[in-house]
Amino acid sequence: MLYESLKALHIVAVISWMAGLLYLPRLFVYHADTEKGSQQSETFKVMERRLLRGIMNPAMILTWMFGLALAWQGDWWHAGWWQVKFGLVVGLTVVHHLYGRWRKDFEADRNVRPARYYRWWNEAPTVLMIAIVFLVVLKPF
Repeated sequence: MLYESLKALHIVAVISWMAGLLYLPRLFVYHADTEKGSQQSETFKVMERRLLRGIMNPAMILTWMFGLALAWQGDWWHAGWWQVKFGLVVGLTVVHHLYGRWRKDFEADRNVRPARYYRWWNEAPTVLMIAIVFLVVLKPF
């Protein structure tokens, strides 16, 4: 029962984290096209900060906690699929922190990147997520 509960909590945390990883760069796309100091820009700043601090950061932490607890319960440390998954989750975490840095640039009106840049970065979590899901479901090695 512990394993199944941990898995359910891990899935909920992952869904919450992925929602933020997919939504925040979309906000950046729209924010990049607004005039610095405008009311619209200030609204985006609030939305981005609340999304990152209120949803994404806690969801990322819970994803890691429940995921590591599952690995411990399942004794997966030496499973090849799990090691690759772990590396990809580290990649998602790096993307998360890049988004956090860019949010601070927007907050300080220092963004110099065009909306197109953030459109491309919007795809990174999706690609990583697809690979992770296939590894977890298929356990190919």
